[in-house]
Amino acid sequence: MQAPLAIVSFLGGVAAWLLGGGIMWFVGAVLIGSVVPFTLVVIKRTNDQLLTPGRDLASSDTRALLEKWGKLHAVRSLLSFLASIIFVYLILKA
Repeated sequence: MQAPLAIVSFLGGVAAWLLGGGIMWFVGAVLIGSVVPFTLVVIKRTNDQLLTPGRDLASSDTRALLEKWGKLHAVRSLLSFLASIIFVYLILKA
């Protein structure tokens, strides 16, 4: 559900920019749109390693992967948060 919403937000931001809404609409669109490729390219590798069948869930390797995943997720959350702040500001400003 998150990926389709991010894509719709990206398209909406680009549309607002193209219709003369200003560059900040494009900036917000790029921020929220970057979440999808970031997830598919960067986070997916870590997810795949964590979901390897037979993985020892108590191992230090698993813990390290979970910590890495948490940091990567924080990047994704920050991108989404910044885009949301920009979009809310632009809507309230209008």
